[in-house]
Amino acid sequence: MFGIFKELIVSSGLVSLTGGNLIMWLVAFTLLYLAVKKQYEPLLLLPIAFGILVVNLPLTFLMEPEHGLIWFFYHYGIENDIIPPLIFLGLGAMIDFGPLIANPKTLLLGAGAQVGLYVTFFAAILFGFDLREAASIAIIGGADGPTTIYLTSKLAPQLLGATAVSAYAYMALVPIIQPPMMKLLTSDHERKIVMSKLRPVSRLQKICFPIISAMTIMLLVPASAPLISMLMMGNLFKESGVVERLTKASSNELMNIVTIFLGLSIGATMTASTFLDPRVLFIFFLGLFAFVVSTASGLLMAKFMNLFLKNKINPLIGAAGVSAVPMAARCVHKVGSEANRRNYLLMHAMGPNVAGVIGTVVAAAILLKNLG
Repeated sequence: MFGIFKELIVSSGLVSLTGGNLIMWLVAFTLLYLAVKKQYEPLLLLPIAFGILVVNLPLTFLMEPEHGLIWFFYHYGIENDIIPPLIFLGLGAMIDFGPLIANPKTLLLGAGAQVGLYVTFFAAILFGFDLREAASIAIIGGADGPTTIYLTSKLAPQLLGATAVSAYAYMALVPIIQPPMMKLLTSDHERKIVMSKLRPVSRLQKICFPIISAMTIMLLVPASAPLISMLMMGNLFKESGVVERLTKASSNELMNIVTIFLGLSIGATMTASTFLDPRVLFIFFLGLFAFVVSTASGLLMAKFMNLFLKNKINPLIGAAGVSAVPMAARCVHKVGSEANRRNYLLMHAMGPNVAGVIGTVVAAAILLKNLG
């Protein structure tokens, strides 16, 4: 009996546990706490946390090439560029480009908020990362998880877990990170600016927008095609009004399924051997730096535009130029309404918010074309 018990213990994962595994369990439990208790991006942090936990249980071989269950999800879903574009299909089916169409100049705010990406790219190089790694870290500043995953999986897959968790963590922390930046870079008078109501946007305009945008962007930046094509097709489903089943499937069932596989696969890349690297701390620091600079550049772009505009815009909406849809827009509305109860900035902020999605994809495609 003792021999059987001893053999059971020896063949179990207990004898193969390392200090690194225990640290990763702590990381997993921390993310579980943030997802369940604090409800920070639970749809992604929960499966990511569970993926971290199970992959750091010794001898499970869940990420063993050609054999591990989660390895198949990762290999076919992420390495072969299936899951991120499908996420964009669902996102497109939920996005309303109406505010951007009604106020096209907010496209400049989405572009202006991408400055953080390029500043962080050079900062990462100074920290000792190579060009491909620097690009993968810089894209965190766009606060767009799927785009971060898409670019990192191609340029620096060894950093995928750290960059993905960093991107989603900062998206979840938008209500904490952005308000201090908004108040620091705008005056009380600027925050009180009430913007006029957006003009109505016709159904024809909403239908034409994804078609024209897809053609224009993919002609100019072909490397953006996998993400932009899916984003705009999902939006066309929604705005056409004739494929309700496809719209619901894209934004609900399909989106939920691929989110599970995405989160689990990303979490499973975070083994102790890859995550417990001193450089990972720099990735989180640089990711935060990128996000802060992107927020600041969006705010400053709005202030710069006001120098030339007769009808002033509330510069707070510049902070929504990052791609964290719709968290950044909601944050802008909250800060604006605190300054002036007559302020209703949500729809105005959605213009630069969705423009930021496009801007981040274009930035990622440019980096991929030059470094891939």
